[in-house]
Amino acid sequence: MIYINPSKNNLGFTLIELIVAMVVISVALAGILSVITLTTRHSADPVLRRQSIAIAESYLEEISLKSYVDPDGGVEAGRALFDDVTDYNGLNDVGARDQNNNLIAGLGGYSVVVTVQATNFGPAGSTVAGLRIDVTVTDPAGESLTLSGFRTDY
Repeated sequence: MIYINPSKNNLGFTLIELIVAMVVISVALAGILSVITLTTRHSADPVLRRQSIAIAESYLEEISLKSYVDPDGGVEAGRALFDDVTDYNGLNDVGARDQNNNLIAGLGGYSVVVTVQATNFGPAGSTVAGLRIDVTVTDPAGESLTLSGFRTDY
């Protein structure tokens, strides 16, 4: 009579156990790879957003530093000649530009639109006239960001 030790028969895996293990590992790997792909695809977005904010802030600062009232009463022909806040209304730059209207290297894929609107501040009866400045920057990926500021005659 041949005696078989049952503990020696359980030394390996069955074919079904191997197939189930491979399926579980492949599903987990597919999930991990999809997260990595999504992260890699959107890794440049924060850089574009930060650059859009920097561009909008620089335009808003330039505009806010100008005079509230037009000092010479005329309409200026170009951005380098703008001398008051309302001169910037309708400005539409393809590519971010400096205050002399020169294209800034590396920022040609951005577009900037400026609107200036008259507005009033304060409670009814004691309002103060002011201007609302909206700077909208669109990055090369097509995402838009709007930064708003206010200017009063002080």
